Amino acid sequence: MIRTLNIILVVSSIAMLIGVYALKFTSEDTSVVKSGLQRQIDRQEADLSLLKADWAYLNQPANVAPIVNRHTAELNLQTLAQDQFGSFDLLPMRMKAPDTNALDSLFESLNSGVDPIQQIISESD
Repeated sequence: MIRTLNIILVVSSIAMLIGVYALKFTSEDTSVVKSGLQRQIDRQEADLSLLKADWAYLNQPANVAPIVNRHTAELNLQTLAQDQFGSFDLLPMRMKAPDTNALDSLFESLNSGVDPIQQIISESD
């Protein structure tokens, strides 16, 4: 009985040892994949910042103006006139301050228990 128990414990210990080593190697593989992906992300972020810097440099008016002048005839470009933008007169006026007397009477009627909306509905019927 003790002999079979020892055999079972040795076999289970060996099985557990194999399982632990398998888990160790899979976690190391996952770590290697993670570090590879992190390096790739870092490279892509560096490339992206470089592309943004190039884009900002190429969009400066000093770089764009000669290209526009070269292709004005082909693209049928025309200069902008001031009247194309409109004027301040076309902007809507700012709202006036709210009527404080009307708001005060509304709050007083609400405090006294009269619902102005229900009062309007009952008057219209």
